[in-house]
Amino acid sequence: MAFMITEDCISCGACEPECPVDAISEGDEIYEIDPSVCVECVGYFDEQQCAAVCPVDACVPDPDHPRKG
Repeated sequence: MAFMITEDCISCGACEPECPVDAISEGDEIYEIDPSVCVECVGYFDEQQCAAVCPVDACVPDPDHPRKG
């Protein structure tokens, strides 16, 4: 499934440059992950980079967007 950023986000921006497919962007109040672009870092890294660098654990699996294929 794609990842999402929860309201716990502190808008630090640490996640954005770590995304290998540029699925993360700055929203109005918090950063956001485009679920149609997110690949969970599959094929790039062994773990989700956004979750690995997030200081407040705001990057979590998005149950509404299961991974395709």
